[in-house]
Amino acid sequence: MASNFAFLKNDPKYQEIAIACMEAEKAISVSNSTAALQTRRALEIAVKWAYQYDSDLTVPYQDNLSSLIHNYEFKEILDEKLFPRIKFIISLGNKAAHTVKPVSRDQAVQSLSNLYDFISWVDYSYSTETHNEQFNASLLQDGSALEKKTRQMQLDLAAKEAAWEVERKKLKESLKSAQERQKTTEQRKENEAAKDFVCFDISEFKTRKIYIDHALEMAGWEIGTNCIEEVEVAGMPNPSGQGFVDYVLYADNGKPLAVVEAKRTSEDPKKGKVQARLYADCLEKEHGVRPLIFYTNGFETWFWDDSDYPERLVSGFFTRDELDWIDYRKSNKKSIKSVEFNDDIADRPYQKKAVQAVCDGLESGQRKALLVMATGSGKTRTAISLVDVLQRNGWIKHILFLADRRELVKQAKKNFAALLPSLSICNLLDSKDDPDSRMVFSTYPTMMNAIDSARSKDGSRLFSSGHFDLIIIDESHRSIYKKYQDTGTNTD
Repeated sequence: MASNFAFLKNDPKYQEIAIACMEAEKAISVSNSTAALQTRRALEIAVKWAYQYDSDLTVPYQDNLSSLIHNYEFKEILDEKLFPRIKFIISLGNKAAHTVKPVSRDQAVQSLSNLYDFISWVDYSYSTETHNEQFNASLLQDGSALEKKTRQMQLDLAAKEAAWEVERKKLKESLKSAQERQKTTEQRKENEAAKDFVCFDISEFKTRKIYIDHALEMAGWEIGTNCIEEVEVAGMPNPSGQGFVDYVLYADNGKPLAVVEAKRTSEDPKKGKVQARLYADCLEKEHGVRPLIFYTNGFETWFWDDSDYPERLVSGFFTRDELDWIDYRKSNKKSIKSVEFNDDIADRPYQKKAVQAVCDGLESGQRKALLVMATGSGKTRTAISLVDVLQRNGWIKHILFLADRRELVKQAKKNFAALLPSLSICNLLDSKDDPDSRMVFSTYPTMMNAIDSARSKDGSRLFSSGHFDLIIIDESHRSIYKKYQDTGTNTD
């Protein structure tokens, strides 16, 4: 069978990648879910190959795929167009592995196409002569007659995964010589200077059907049930007065919670901002409630609560519970311009002044605050007082506390438990704790892993984009380095 990845076999250093990619391509003849899993595995092999061969890359604190792709060294050398594409491969693989939701053929094909783009970048970066062909979906087999082989394919995959796990453990021991790695790195830099890397684009319709539909499903939305496409609205500023919203997300009572405006992957999603607001205006007139706003190109998603805060970049769509909570909070939260303090938590005047200053900023629409306090001045008590004030006044429900050392996480949890005993808390480093608690304590690496792996009781992703209302970063001066620049979570 002809393969899109056959060109890799011409170079001995790509043999392991070639086998994995061609197996992923063949897997689509068995099932879409198996292809998604195999494609994710092939990506992991290719990413780890880059770490093995490129002297500019150092394996980070953990060598799982999420940590490797978010490592700033990797993101600096990777073509920026590729990062959202490989994140889709990982997300679709997670969907196939952790949920019962079906993977469509179009999604599996797009995942393979994205893998091809990444492999083409590897070839572009590290080869003296590069392959410049576009991905050819017609080479993929139709699996309608081969579905019965799925079980055997899954067993074979499990065996190969076990073998790869053995190889993974040898990674740090089997790195290529410094001279060989340096030579490969110089080849990449030479190729980057000589020509630009090209990614092929897809239409707006395919963007919606493949990327945006998937992102909505992973946030728990059911297209055709509580997520409706092409919703007609009246009152638009055009000759017909009509418009069609790409997606509307609905509450249980039938009221619109949010609108989603879609653009193709190559377009700036901000081009949909004005259109999305006009749709929100029309739906507000029709239903008497103001929907929230998302606009996206499938790779980049912006969220806008235009009655409260400026728009901001988020990592994905919010769940229905999260949108319900935002809607409830807007109507029920109390003013924090002049708050009452619990002196048993923090009774020093400067601690109260610090908390009130943060509250004043939040009231004025600010979303970030930095408190600089001397050692021994009660930073933790001040943070506990802030959580207490915001919680009592209806501003927050879920809180994340990040620190860069296990000892800080353990001590912070102990202090919060003593002073806010009614708050359910979890230390992610302790497997006995329940991550579905109101407050979560964690180090950065552990949180990075939990973003993809932690699951709620119904099997859905627990730490979704809008899960946390407040993030507290302890010892923030220790956390300004590049290796901590992307926790992977955008919160409300």
